[in-house]
Order: sequence, then structure tokens, then C-alpha cells
Amino acid sequence: MAVKRQFNTEKDVTPLPMQHEKASTFKITMNRIFIIMTVLFWLLYVASTIFDQWTRGNGSFQQVVEAALYIVIMTLLCFSAFVYLVSRNGALIRFKEHKRVPRELLEEHFAEEKSAITVLVPSYDEEVGVIRKTMLSAMLQEYPQITVQLLLDDKPNPTTPEAAAKLAATQALPRELMALLEEPRARFTAAQAAFLAKENKGTTVSSADLRLLTQEYRYGRDWLLQLADDEPQEDHVDAFFADQVLRELAKELGLQAQALKQAAAAGSGLPIKKVSAMYARLVWLFTAKADYFQRKEYVSLSHEANKAMNLNSYIDLMGGRYRIEHTAVGKVLVAVAADQPADLEIPDSEFLLTLDADSVLLREYCLRLVYLLQQPGNEQVAVTQTPYSSFRGCPSRIERIAGATTDIQHILHQGTTYYGATFWVGANAVIRKRALADIAETESVNGFEIRRFIQDRTVIEDTESSVDLEKHSWQLVNYPERLSYSATPPDFGSLVIQRRRWANGGLLILPKLFATMKERRRQGEPLKLMEIFLRMNYMTSIAWASFGLIFLLAYPFDDRLLSVYIVCAALPYFTAMASDLRYCRYKRKDIFRIYGFNLLLLAVNTAGVIKSLQQYLTGEKIPFARTPKVNDRTACQSLYLWAPLVIIGFSLFTIWRSLSVNNWQNAAFAAFNAITCAWALLAFVGVKDLLVDLVHNFYTWLFVEVSPKDNGAQESEGEGLDWQTVLYYGDTQGEVPLKVSLSAALDTETEEQGQR
Repeated sequence: MAVKRQFNTEKDVTPLPMQHEKASTFKITMNRIFIIMTVLFWLLYVASTIFDQWTRGNGSFQQVVEAALYIVIMTLLCFSAFVYLVSRNGALIRFKEHKRVPRELLEEHFAEEKSAITVLVPSYDEEVGVIRKTMLSAMLQEYPQITVQLLLDDKPNPTTPEAAAKLAATQALPRELMALLEEPRARFTAAQAAFLAKENKGTTVSSADLRLLTQEYRYGRDWLLQLADDEPQEDHVDAFFADQVLRELAKELGLQAQALKQAAAAGSGLPIKKVSAMYARLVWLFTAKADYFQRKEYVSLSHEANKAMNLNSYIDLMGGRYRIEHTAVGKVLVAVAADQPADLEIPDSEFLLTLDADSVLLREYCLRLVYLLQQPGNEQVAVTQTPYSSFRGCPSRIERIAGATTDIQHILHQGTTYYGATFWVGANAVIRKRALADIAETESVNGFEIRRFIQDRTVIEDTESSVDLEKHSWQLVNYPERLSYSATPPDFGSLVIQRRRWANGGLLILPKLFATMKERRRQGEPLKLMEIFLRMNYMTSIAWASFGLIFLLAYPFDDRLLSVYIVCAALPYFTAMASDLRYCRYKRKDIFRIYGFNLLLLAVNTAGVIKSLQQYLTGEKIPFARTPKVNDRTACQSLYLWAPLVIIGFSLFTIWRSLSVNNWQNAAFAAFNAITCAWALLAFVGVKDLLVDLVHNFYTWLFVEVSPKDNGAQESEGEGLDWQTVLYYGDTQGEVPLKVSLSAALDTETEEQGQR
């Protein structure tokens, strides 16, 4: 069902160019001037404020504390602005220096080097259509050996018919996609075998052979165009998939066919090696394997509800052969030797590609990133990726502005690589598997050995794993092109879940960064100062920006503390961001929308930071909240709806209070906050959805389903006793780690003996 387009959204679904525009010398120079201006005006601000307090202040304790607090807040905000400009500087330099590897070199490299890659797609209750696009974009990668593994995290035994039907459709998806590609796979495999079977004399191929190859490329083009025409066209993501994945690939094959036709007409025989590579290219496109794996079918694997453990469970099994044993607590995977029969075999691969179930890859993603990993000098690169970009043509205003922040972050992530401060962004990444073995940790859960390659201590597992890898002297690199795209939450409720998760965990990981700094110094490879700055800002800026802004909004600071110098220090940051928005095909004035957007999310970010502190104090993990990827709107908690209303109301009160004491600077700041926050609330949430969610939340709070009361009567001895649990565990004191079914295990064992 198509979503109704809101006013002031974009209709153009054309994505940003794959290759970044090369930055001019003028642009790089201006950015460096911006950096100098930020530092200079910050120094002038601090010096002038201290001097003003020294000469004009009354020396009261309150005044000194206020001035010190204000300086600290402004210093931290200026530091984040400084880091933005520094990251931008690195990105501009990388864009200017980047040279795309020619296709010929890629084909020559992979003609000899055919390292396998396994694409891991963790999924929990995702829409089948969303998963299908993700898997198909991975299966159509131009790569020699690729396996796409769907890692289902849904319950193996759904309790409702709807859930059972959805799970069955999801489980059938890999087989359906394999069947979809079977016809071109069989044709191109046969054509390649026929060409290789010929006794080609000399070093070139005849015009007749070139015409045969031309027909194969035309067939591939026509097949992909037909597939694109048959694809559903319900939203902008469907349009992107059909146009950028299928039709662009068809266009590329058509272009190759045209070139081959002209070469044949000119009688210019191509080298046998080149023609062989072109046949291999067609085979690569359609020979990907696909399957699914459901870890919760086996009690010997972790059942923790997070993406990290879903990935860890499968990675730990890779390269092994297993027998399935039916026990009283469920299915158990037992490793068996190579000469013993096995029920399950998990293939191994040198590289992994972790891919969110709502992400889409362009066709050369694996080819170019694995090529990068295999270049001399990159042996210690553990993770490489192209930080995802947003789908364009969003029908909702909030999805559009959230997409703008995503595209800005793409630029900044490219800049962090310039300073060696890359963070793994979990939507997609190519990983060297042996690097994960270096950071693996083992523990026992319910009597089974569980290995953690990717940490699940926080809900931002990619960030923590980045620090773990660097501690072991591994490197992370962002590839300076746009080759991956991911969905942005389409409404405020789902955006709250995502951004609260992003804000939770950075403070918990900070001690690991300090430990990494210490370890790298011990190894004689200390981290550079700029890398430390960028990493600290990445992990903690949400915390100090959120609490700092709350202080600025709520506390009536002396108007003399707001100096023209601090305004001048912030101006380069906003100017650069406005320029970056324009570069990403948004509007410069969207910077005001982003400011209001951040005010709207102030309570969300603060809640995420508080959750980090809660986990630090209690030692209990914060549950992983998945971002909904469904067409229906996600309801939002009342706290995050009341928060912007409070900001607006308090800002109006601050205006009145400031004007009454002639504090014009605070009044202007409060007025700006009230206007931008009110506009954001109306544009991104809407009055109707705001009222509906508030009423719904109040109703569910007011009317709570009451459980039957315990009348205190003691059951007779043995009545209601779970005899299977008692016989298996003994006296559990009410704690049962895994459900026991001795009778089911006995039935299975009897059945297996009968078969033998």
C-alpha cells in the first residue's frame, strides 16, 4: 500500500552519485579557515569571559559557578563543532585523492583470487518484501563465491496463524530466490563451459565467438529488465531497488553487449583471457547460494534477544559439521569429525558481510571492498564498508530530515578514516573473519559454551567491537564511495526507538577506549591525538550535548555570558553543515529543521544516556530494542511527546521572564528554540498523531488487565507439579533455565532407533 506523500518532501528518487565530487582546493582551504576560526574565537571567548568575570563580577560563588558551567558547556559544544570540521577536512581530502580501480584490474585480480564471502542477514519479524530486496541485492553481487545466509531470530513455533504464515514465507524466501536465478544461472554456466571447451587457437577470439557472447549479455540485460518491470512499485525503496539495482545492472550489461557488437563488426578479436573473464562475470552474477538458519531452534546456542548474538551464533558454527541431538531441553548441536555422519554442515569463508535486513547494496560492493582488503599493505584491515546513504524520495518529512542527517554522517565517517578513527557502522560491513577470532570471548550459558565475536554488552555492538579490534592492532577503513543504502524510520515512534538505542552505550564503551590507549602505548603504537579526539566525541558527544542543551534551555544564565565570540565560533560549523546539506542535494535552510529535529529528540537522547548510566550502576544489560520496519505507524511513548511540549512552554516562559529583566540575549535564544521546536513538532509528528498517541497511552495506563489474585490456598502435595522439570533439574527453587520435555526426548530417541 502506497504511503501518502506529505507536503515539503522530495519526489525525485534518484540517489546521490556513487562517486563523490572531487573537492576543490578552495573548498578545502575554506574548511581549514573554518577550523582556525572555531579555535581562535573559542580562545577569545574563554579569555574574554574570564577577564569579564575578574574585572566586572562581584565575586559571588554563584556567579563564578555559573560562569564556569557556561564555559564548560560552550567548550564541549565548540569541541564537537571542531571535530565536525576536522572530519569534514579528512573527507574532502579523501574525495579529492580517491581514484576508482578500473574494472579491468578487478577482473584480473578475481580471475586468480576467489576467496569466498558469506553474507549474514540478521532478521527479526521483518516484512518479507523488505528482506527479499536485501537478499536479492546481495545475491546479484558481481563476486566469484558468495553465500547469502538469512539468520532468523523469530520464535521457531509461532503462537498465531498470522505469525506462522509470515515465518513460513520468510523461511521459503531463500529457496524462491535460488529458483528465480536458476534459468540465467544454467544458461550462463552452459555458455561458459561451451566457450572453455573450444580449442581456441592463438591469443584472440573470433568475431563469431564475440557475437555469441553479445547474445548472452543481451539475454542478461533483457532478463533483468523484465525482473525490474515485475517488481512491485509501492514506495521509494521499491523504486530505488528496481532502478538502481536491477535496471542499472541491466544497463551495464547492455553497454557491454553494445561494445562487444562493435568489436565483432570491426573484426577486432579480443584476448581469450578477456572473453573468459566476461563469461565469468555473467556466471558470478547469478550463482550465489542462499539459505536460512534459525538459532532459536537449538538450545545449545544463545537465545539472547539482540542482533550481535544472532550473528555470533552462526559465526561460531562456520566451518563445522554437526549432529543434531534431541534432549529433554531441546535440540543440541554436537560437533562431529570429518569422517562421521552429520546432520548440518556450515561452510566457512575468509570474509563476512554483515547486512541489515532493510539495507540494499549496489552490484560492486563486495567486489571493490574485498579487493581493497586483499591489496598489499592492508593485511591488518579488519573491517571495511561504505557507510550507508539514505533512500531518496521519502514521502514523509521526518524520514526526509532523518535521511539528511544520515547523508551528513556518511561524509563525516569518510573523514574519520583519514585520521585512523573509523567506527564500524553496523548496517553493512565486510569483515575479515580471522580478525573476529582475535577479539572472541567465551563463556558458559546453561552448560553450553558460547563464543562472542561481536560484543552484545551494549546495544551499539558495532561501536564496541570497533574499539576491541583497534586494541588488537586491527584497522578499520571506510571506502570513499556510495555503494550501500538503508531505510530510515518513517515516523516519529520508530525513530525514537532507533535514536534511543544509538544514544545508549557510548559512555559504557569509553573505559575500553582508555584501556586501548594504554595497551597501544605499551605495544609502542600509541593512538594519535586527533584519533583520540574523534573517538571520544563519537562516543560521548550525545551525552554532553544533551545535558548541555538542557542547562541552556532551563537555567537563566547571565546575559553577559553569551558573547559575540561564541557566536562567531559556532558560525563556521553551521556554515559548513549548510554547505554539506546543499552538497547532498538538500536545502541550506534545512539546517534550521535539523536544529528543531534535535530539540524534538532531546529527551530521547537524554533517556539513552541515562540508560547507559543505569547499566553502569546496576550491571544489567539494557534490552535491545529493534527499529520497526513496517508500513504502519509506530506509536510513541508519552514521555517523548510531552518533552517537546515542555520545551516550547518553558521557552515561552523564559521569553517573558528574560524580557522582564531586559535579558535580550536569553529571550532571543528562547524564542528561537520555541519556534524551531514547535515547527518540528507540527511537521515531524503532527497534531493528529500527537493526540492519538497521548490518548492511547493514557487509556492503556488507566485500564490495566488484572491478573487473577492468589487466594493463598496451598495446593495439595504434588498437585500442579512439573514432574519433568523436577526429574531433570531437581529442586530448582522456581528457576528453570530451559523448558524440559523428557517424554518428547524419549519419543524422538525411540523414533531414531526405529529408523536405524
